[in-house]
Amino acid sequence: MTIALAWLPATLLAGLLQAWRTAVQQRLRSQLSVNGAGLARYVYGLPLILAVLGSYLHFGGAALPRLDATFFGLAGVAAIAQLLATNLLIMAFGYRNFIVGTAFSKTETVQAAVFGWLILGETVTVAIAAAIAIGIAGVLTLALGGRNLTPRNVLQALGQPAALCGLGAGALFAITGVFIRRAALHLESDRPFLAALVTLAVVVATQSLWLGGWVAWREPATLRAVARSWRTSSQVGLLAGTGSICLFSALAIAPVALVRIVAQVEVIFTLAFATFYLRDPFHRIEAAGLLLVAAGVILALAEAL
Repeated sequence: MTIALAWLPATLLAGLLQAWRTAVQQRLRSQLSVNGAGLARYVYGLPLILAVLGSYLHFGGAALPRLDATFFGLAGVAAIAQLLATNLLIMAFGYRNFIVGTAFSKTETVQAAVFGWLILGETVTVAIAAAIAIGIAGVLTLALGGRNLTPRNVLQALGQPAALCGLGAGALFAITGVFIRRAALHLESDRPFLAALVTLAVVVATQSLWLGGWVAWREPATLRAVARSWRTSSQVGLLAGTGSICLFSALAIAPVALVRIVAQVEVIFTLAFATFYLRDPFHRIEAAGLLLVAAGVILALAEAL
């Protein structure tokens, strides 16, 4: 497989791992605050990321690329955007069920296409635009929970707290993806995987410091709770770290909008985890939504390949 196509399995694996991580993180919410659940993801994931980066540098005979102020600025924006997006997504779970919270956040595909065009100058083909539209129809079908997909019902759904949190998370995840790609490209490395690992290490370290400092200041008891919940929190960190390695690698290779539409496969994995792991009820309308999401992903793949 060429490097140019490596983004595809990386994105699919990232979707699986992120859905798995979010399912475990949802259970962690009974033990930790929103900030605590987010902090567990970064603090327990960082050692894995640093270990993989160190191993790649040692065994791959690679050297660190030059890191300048521009790179740290781009990575910093990505770090804060993803941190806020994660907290909004966890908050959305508190208003409605796990599936709907994830579905609202997946409107990021449209926003990623817009931000990718504005910031990176990346355009999308007609087929990719159609894939995005089909995927969005799928996630809205899931979000409406059985109501008809009419403008009135969509507007009513968008006024709910879960929708606002999900939409906000989607926008911030889209910004995250754009700035991750911009930071990785700024390194001008001939090894996309190395650029992805370096960017990821800086992003997660920044998130650990920012959120860790905030929690230590505002929620000191949460730090002890994060330490006590190490069994579950370490699972979240392992899944988050591995999933992020896959996603950052894909974003270092392929356009943001293309990666994000294929990453919607996470919604399919999400329903599986919600049904069999979290024991959320499954409805036939959710099957229709998932078919639309799958159709969008397949169309995007057909165009990309």
